[in-house]
Amino acid sequence: MSTFWCYNAQKYARIAGEVRRRVFRQLLESLLYEGALRAEEIGEGRYAIDGVDAAGAPVRYEFSAHLRYGFDRISVGSEPIRRVARDSDTEADSTTRFLSEVRDGLSHDAVLLPDFARELEATLVNDALAQYVRTRRGDVLAGADYDTLEATVTDGHRYHPAYKSRMGFDLDDNAAFGPEFAEPVYPVWLAARLSITHATVSDSVLERDFLAEQLGTRTIEEFHERIRAAGGEPSDYVLLPVHPWQWRERITHAFAPRLWAAELIVLGEDPHAHRAQQSIRTLACRDTPRRAYLKLSLSIVNTSTSRALAPHTVRNAPPISDWLHRIVARDEYLRDELRTVLLGEVMGVAVDPPPVADLVRADSYGALAGIWRESLHTYLDPDERAVPFNGITARERDGTPLIDGWVREFGVRSWVSRLLEVSVLPVMRFLLRHGIALEAHAQNMVLLHRSGWPQRVALRDFHDGVRFSRAALAEPALCPELAGTPEHHVNRNSFVQTDDLDLVSDFVLDAFFFINLGELGMFLEDAYALPEPEFWTLVRGTIEYYIQRFGGGIDKFDVFKPTIEVEQLTTRRLLPDTELRLHRVSNPLSRGGKG
Repeated sequence: MSTFWCYNAQKYARIAGEVRRRVFRQLLESLLYEGALRAEEIGEGRYAIDGVDAAGAPVRYEFSAHLRYGFDRISVGSEPIRRVARDSDTEADSTTRFLSEVRDGLSHDAVLLPDFARELEATLVNDALAQYVRTRRGDVLAGADYDTLEATVTDGHRYHPAYKSRMGFDLDDNAAFGPEFAEPVYPVWLAARLSITHATVSDSVLERDFLAEQLGTRTIEEFHERIRAAGGEPSDYVLLPVHPWQWRERITHAFAPRLWAAELIVLGEDPHAHRAQQSIRTLACRDTPRRAYLKLSLSIVNTSTSRALAPHTVRNAPPISDWLHRIVARDEYLRDELRTVLLGEVMGVAVDPPPVADLVRADSYGALAGIWRESLHTYLDPDERAVPFNGITARERDGTPLIDGWVREFGVRSWVSRLLEVSVLPVMRFLLRHGIALEAHAQNMVLLHRSGWPQRVALRDFHDGVRFSRAALAEPALCPELAGTPEHHVNRNSFVQTDDLDLVSDFVLDAFFFINLGELGMFLEDAYALPEPEFWTLVRGTIEYYIQRFGGGIDKFDVFKPTIEVEQLTTRRLLPDTELRLHRVSNPLSRGGKG
């Protein structure tokens, strides 16, 4: 597949129109929700935003919208947004023109706005192509296995408007490496000299044995011979996989002197085909599903976030995973009753040589790194199947929910109650008993089920997806010493340790409750007429059951507080990274909440 121009132009145009409406809706919803833009009410459920066109003439964007119960979310109506000018009333068909025409009332930085507009345009093209291919293949979600769902659940982030921007990919790259296309990907293997490398390994594995198990003894021997042929000794190097796009576009340039000096040695392609998961930079072995997943640096921007891997987080990956595994092993409730699965990050390697000058540090920092994560297939019971948590709200091409058969068999309230038990309780256990917040959002939580009946969850992505205060940990002696964030890479929106307990509890409330359960609550109301207030009553009841049974923790981490702070994901892209971008919203878990 080389370019979308070979496809049926009319069919592609229809799908592109549907995707454009989605991008526009999510853009409006997030800007209004975060207070970056204001709308005027012009009738019951009808709103307008005023602006001026390129000639200075007034223009108005009109749409319908309503307030949701959960977290005060805003939903823009499904009908097209209208652009009303002096002598025309047409469907709004350009997010770039919209941003330009309303920018006088938009919170933004003039330098950043054009880049954000380009991300939206790229999202439109990339998602339209993905949806066209999905239609052409005739994808069916119901009954699909986990690996297939990682390719066929194509929705992306349902809040962030630039949910599929993939800035850095061209169309050919997107078709070759986008998860929706399920094309084989062969990582490039390098040998990296230990003197320029940080490598950490889980207590549960030995590096040499682990890599031999992953690649096969014959491949390891071939790689060692290539190291010797280049004048090196295998014991002086560590093996590291590289995404083929990253190798082509970044490593061959940014690390050329290291290649010339044999500090990096090219070993060849992985003998086994992989395919991209939803997160793009994580690859699953297609030929041997029990092989560890490879999370690899990818110097693109997707959902307004760089997909490189900061070396300090790579170094922390195995220690954090080992810590969480020790906690589960010592906690009978997590271990035996909930049977929570943690997909441990068992090895991390980052090449981080000193830059020639700070001027070019950004070209190499985080550009050459990888994390090995345990495969879900090593944990599944013989009769268990799995679905990414964001797949629960996915729909077939005809609009039928993926979960429709399960809901109709078990009943919506019975099924939802069970889903909440298996998903909410482990997250609450880690927070209220152990003082650890997990970023269990989207595909970072995986539902394990038997014939559609929820059994337990698997959790993943821990190297930068936990948050805690050492002073509030139940067993601080178990917590490892972690590599700190270097001054040149401080990210105000991404950190692991804090002294502010509200930032710990809000991490869970924002990631798991706002994103996963917030989307689920709206979906269930729209698809199955389960009122959002009733859904959140069920969620509260699940947490209250836990507290009644075990007590403790709620005094430190008050998940029932009236309001919480959630991240302004769109505003972050429009304003400089000078502070935490948060806004306060109503908490649907509040005991004195609405409804």
